[in-house]
Amino acid sequence: MKKRGLSALMLAAIAALSLTACGGTAKNNTATETTTAAATTTAAAGETTKGGESKEASSTDPQVTLVYAEVNPLDTIVGKTDQAFKEKVEELSGGSIKIDLQASGVLGAENDVLDNMLGGGGTIDMSRISAFALTSYGANKSKLLSIPYTFAGRDHYWKFVKSDLAPEFLMEPHDIGLGVRGLFYGEEGFRHFFSKKPINSIDDIKGLKIRVSSDPVMTGMVSALGANATVVSMNELYSALQTGVVDAAEQPIANYKGNAFQEVAPNLILDGHTLGAIQVIITDASWDKLTENQQKAMTEAAKYASEFNQKLSQDNEKEVLDGLKAAGVNVVEVKDITPWQEACKDVIAENTKENADLYQKILDMK
Repeated sequence: MKKRGLSALMLAAIAALSLTACGGTAKNNTATETTTAAATTTAAAGETTKGGESKEASSTDPQVTLVYAEVNPLDTIVGKTDQAFKEKVEELSGGSIKIDLQASGVLGAENDVLDNMLGGGGTIDMSRISAFALTSYGANKSKLLSIPYTFAGRDHYWKFVKSDLAPEFLMEPHDIGLGVRGLFYGEEGFRHFFSKKPINSIDDIKGLKIRVSSDPVMTGMVSALGANATVVSMNELYSALQTGVVDAAEQPIANYKGNAFQEVAPNLILDGHTLGAIQVIITDASWDKLTENQQKAMTEAAKYASEFNQKLSQDNEKEVLDGLKAAGVNVVEVKDITPWQEACKDVIAENTKENADLYQKILDMK
């Protein structure tokens, strides 16, 4: 019995020595696993996206939440673009940036949002706005994008977006001291008039109370067409149409459908007076608090979202229009746009005279 006990002790000692010599303690195994996991995490942070851009490691970047205002529902072209941007930013920043996307006008109408951002309110960091929304705040270059009948078609607009002029336009509000800057451009389709009663020609526009934002170009255009421009916030437009405060309004087709305006104004005339150019802006204060890595992630996500928007808008508009027709909306196509252009010629001249050369450069991109 003693020999068997001694033999067992010797075997155990030999096994322990062998394990130690091979570096096989539980402690060493844990360290090896931790190192491997860290290496895997580091490698994942350096993965490349489909576009060939490298994801930014976020281990040293602070956690930042950016509140993002959107006046339209998430199922519209702009809402889906917002979501694409949000997801890409969060991915590329490794989760160090969180976008708190507040849609359907819960943070106020477009002007309310801009007043907050430009006034240093600090509660809204970003917003998707109409490209002309900063016009009334002194951004005169942006005004050129809302001039009636500027863009001959989508291709014309996207040539501008991808040109050397676009960054100059995006940075204009920063350069003139408004405290915000543009990140990227997109669009939501051409804007058309819709109404409670049928509009079959330019003559039927005359005398109507047409909802506008406070943008002077849009107000001037509606007046030039012989209608009465009436300022109503976007989140009050449905009830304004329903109660007769206004007779008509204008929006891109997707927003018309997304806000259910066809329920109270089931007549749509496809005059295509302006392209619904949009941009996403961020306050300078919010931009400056981001690290260099985070700013790079935002820039890459902006490029991605702009390209996403281009394809989405082109594919979505026809589908939405077909659905509206099938649902019984009275859709009128304008066969000759010349009378509409002629009616607006003074508005065009007045609002482009300060940047005539710049405006001509945009026209020449056709």
